[in-house]
Amino acid sequence: MSLSDLVVAVEEPEETSSRMASAWRSPKLFFGAGILLLIVVLSILGRIFVDTDLSRAASSPLNLPPMWIDGGNSAHPLGTENSGRDLLALLVVGGPTTIQIGLIVGLTSMIIGTILGFTAGYLGGPVDTVVRTIADTALTIPSLAILIVISSYVREMNVSTMAIVVSLFAWAGPTRLLRAQVLSMREQGYVRMAKLTGLSTPKIMFGEMAPNLLPYLASSFIGAASGGILAAVGLEALGLGPQRIPTLGMTISNAIQGSAILRGMWWWWGFPTVVLMLIFISLFLIAIGLDEVSNPRLRGLGK
Repeated sequence: MSLSDLVVAVEEPEETSSRMASAWRSPKLFFGAGILLLIVVLSILGRIFVDTDLSRAASSPLNLPPMWIDGGNSAHPLGTENSGRDLLALLVVGGPTTIQIGLIVGLTSMIIGTILGFTAGYLGGPVDTVVRTIADTALTIPSLAILIVISSYVREMNVSTMAIVVSLFAWAGPTRLLRAQVLSMREQGYVRMAKLTGLSTPKIMFGEMAPNLLPYLASSFIGAASGGILAAVGLEALGLGPQRIPTLGMTISNAIQGSAILRGMWWWWGFPTVVLMLIFISLFLIAIGLDEVSNPRLRGLGK
């Protein structure tokens, strides 16, 4: 290796670290994280000040509107639905449950995607061909249709089972993204230096290369979590989600089955939809912020 290669090998991580440190101050990233944190904090406080037992059927009067509408009751500020569930209690319980599904899907898909993506990108050859083919196949399969079939055969659906079912196809995207990044990094100077020092392949992949891919890992995690929540809500809206554990998707599904729109009970489906929108907006902003961290052109450094 030439002297210039040694200089590049030393300077590349330092230059990358300084750029990453300045890019982490993205307003979109902080705003999105703030919205998500606010939802989590309100859910925690809600469990302290709101009786979560009211999220069970027949625990409250039926079909009450919000308290600022005639016929409303201050004991049920956001109203109730036709099974006697309090909407505020449903949001307090269902919001974190929906986020939990997304976190499980994101974590599961990232573990699988990181292992497969790094292995395929770094080793190349037949391993790369097999992993790439499987990932491409998983991306082209109509996953929602298959998830509907699988969910219909699961006798008892809970949060963990729902997350595992959704994770069956969520790993393919992170695998492809990380494979592409590893392919572009494996010939850089500091990776060649690590090879010359005799480091093992796992240490090079996960000890040397992975820290420089943290923005990509975080962005892939957020994307997988967002996609997992969307897929879970879709299944729940079709009545294939958890029935005993309140979630936002289940609440919307019950509103659809109860003809809430035709009956003018906008609060039944409206409040869960607003919370879902806030969750997706926060995740979208976080993903954009992480993209700016990992892509210099998006933050104006590449001009």
